[in-house]
Amino acid sequence: MASLLDDIHTSAQWIARALNSSGYKADFTPGSLRDVERFMDERSDHGIAVAGGLLATGLGPSLFALGTYVGETVRQTLGGAWAADGDDSTAEMVIALHLPDGSIIWPVQRVIKRFRNGPEDSIALYGAALGLTGTSTNRRRWFRRRG
Repeated sequence: MASLLDDIHTSAQWIARALNSSGYKADFTPGSLRDVERFMDERSDHGIAVAGGLLATGLGPSLFALGTYVGETVRQTLGGAWAADGDDSTAEMVIALHLPDGSIIWPVQRVIKRFRNGPEDSIALYGAALGLTGTSTNRRRWFRRRG
């Protein structure tokens, strides 16, 4: 388990360097989630990686790294702690971030959903829904209708 938790930090740093070197802002601030969203728009199309892009080779590790970046951005802004089950054969997929308010999120799974489903699972709006400011210019509120 400690090894997987170490991989979270290492992967987040790796993808931040890769994003920065490709012209995206990746500084672990809430606003940088807009650039992760832009990256996903430009480098993927509903479950298909754009040829020649960062996702075209090493898709699994890249999506894991993007998920850890999103999670680290949330953790550095809101606080919280990573949790992983090292005995699970899919441990990389189910790493969770426990937030101070008791909420649990799964950023790697969210990034995979974004890759598969496209903009409807926006990373920037995900950050906004979690309460991170500066993630989206869209002011639409997420709510559940009664009735």
